[in-house]
Amino acid sequence: MEPSFLIAKLITFILSLVVAYIAYHGYRRSDQKPMLYVSGGFVFIGVGAICEGIIYHIFDTTIASAALIQAIVVSSGMTLILMSLRK
Repeated sequence: MEPSFLIAKLITFILSLVVAYIAYHGYRRSDQKPMLYVSGGFVFIGVGAICEGIIYHIFDTTIASAALIQAIVVSSGMTLILMSLRK
């Protein structure tokens, strides 16, 4: 795997986990359910950022299959964030 690609994916993963932690901390302080949804959404987005490469290399699938799984995971995170905005 290309080192610059790996670094970019890791930065995305770390940033999404930092945002998720801050949102969770906001949930704990204010006890507002939407913040919990935001936190969960960013966890899914962070996992989605790295899962494509992991699935492709470890499970030896096609890039299309790995991309489909990544899209599902990221879409799940976006759905959680959208739910938090609607409440």
